[in-house]
Amino acid sequence: MSPRPAKPGPGEPPRPEPFLKWAGGKRQLLEQFARFLPSAGSYGAYHEPFLGGGAVFFRLLPRRAILSDTNAELIQCYETIRDDVETVIAALGPCLNDESFYYQMRARDPGSLSRAVRAARTIYLNRTCYNGLYRVNRAGLFNVPFGRYESPVVCNEPALRAAAGALAGVELRVQPFAAVLKATRSEDFVYFDPPYQPLSTTSSFTAYTKEVFGEAEQRELARVFGQLHEAGCRVMLSNSDTPLVRELYAHFRIEQVMANRAINSKSTGRGKIPEVLVLSWRGN
Repeated sequence: MSPRPAKPGPGEPPRPEPFLKWAGGKRQLLEQFARFLPSAGSYGAYHEPFLGGGAVFFRLLPRRAILSDTNAELIQCYETIRDDVETVIAALGPCLNDESFYYQMRARDPGSLSRAVRAARTIYLNRTCYNGLYRVNRAGLFNVPFGRYESPVVCNEPALRAAAGALAGVELRVQPFAAVLKATRSEDFVYFDPPYQPLSTTSSFTAYTKEVFGEAEQRELARVFGQLHEAGCRVMLSNSDTPLVRELYAHFRIEQVMANRAINSKSTGRGKIPEVLVLSWRGN
């Protein structure tokens, strides 16, 4: 079991943690995950193919990590925080929690911006948009409305610097999840946090990129999970607690955790909801 990191003392720098809010992010579940996570030194490289907010990576702070996602905008933001955090901080300085400014920033073409300004735009939109969602339309354009927060923290300088330190030396890749098969070696640890299998026909939220993640992709992911296990990797996966997910991973260890569900159009649909944690190994 990985011990809970101690809180920094007075004057100490903050512990690295996610600098982006992410729908379905695992920060709230880390204490429930703690008894399942392998201890430091018990595995080789760490791989996280659906990076998102990276909460598990920031919890583990592995000696070697390969983090990836199909969301090029997300990976570019991580790369720029890793390589040029001070320029990103400077670019965030003029950003305002203002609706007009928000829509001006949202309308800017990311491809026309410098890497630092592009990363600052990603962080700014993430911190001030509705519910911290990352959602794109079919054209791949970010389309989340303004969040109307009273005083969001747009630029947490110490947290960004701590994240940059944690990302030093980390490999970041834009690639599909199945590419992890070529990157892993026996004894590596792989954590999958994919777009979840919908609990109902109206509860699907997989629009992090313009590509669809449906049942076929869930089945392919289960196949990759099995191949990694056969290759000697430790593999862990989060997903909805649905009949399909339990069917796909019936031969593996399945643990249930309780998560707060915040993204729902009706307040009655929010609250604690069971999710599953699939483990390729027995015991802690």
